[in-house]
Amino acid sequence: NVVADALSRKERDKPLCVRALMMTIHNDLPKKICEAQEEAMKRENVKAENLRRLIKPIFEFRPDGTRCFENCVWFPLLGGLRDLVKHESHKSKYSIHPGSNNMYQDLKPLYWWPNMKANIATYISKCLTYSKVKAKPQTPSGLLQQPELLIWKWERITMDSVSGLPRTPSGYDMI
Repeated sequence: NVVADALSRKERDKPLCVRALMMTIHNDLPKKICEAQEEAMKRENVKAENLRRLIKPIFEFRPDGTRCFENCVWFPLLGGLRDLVKHESHKSKYSIHPGSNNMYQDLKPLYWWPNMKANIATYISKCLTYSKVKAKPQTPSGLLQQPELLIWKWERITMDSVSGLPRTPSGYDMI
């Protein structure tokens, strides 16, 4: 039985404050994105980018010159931008090491690249902090058993004892 309270409800509107904080850290990010996209669209790099199937004009251009796919900024393999965004969204003090699904859901409305979900899952699997801190849900080791209810008081008496203690002056070593 799970009871929802005000702190555990899902938000209806996504807050934009964290996105704004992340964008102010890297002021030159749009410029780096444009440079990496231009380099990736050169004929010799298209094969490495896995964009052969995407050569048709599927990218839209934003006013700042960045290419977008379905209203999400395309991050090419070149330039190390994918690693920068993954690092920033996973290890910043605002996100606190989210899992692969949460991180993917956070990045999906903003950015796009081929095999993004698998790429993020691989990145998370290599994070030592996440693997140490985040406990995986586990099934209980055994079935819980209800203790037998007694009909009459003092019908059964049990006693716990602790042994192996240092000897008292009286010579006792057990409680």
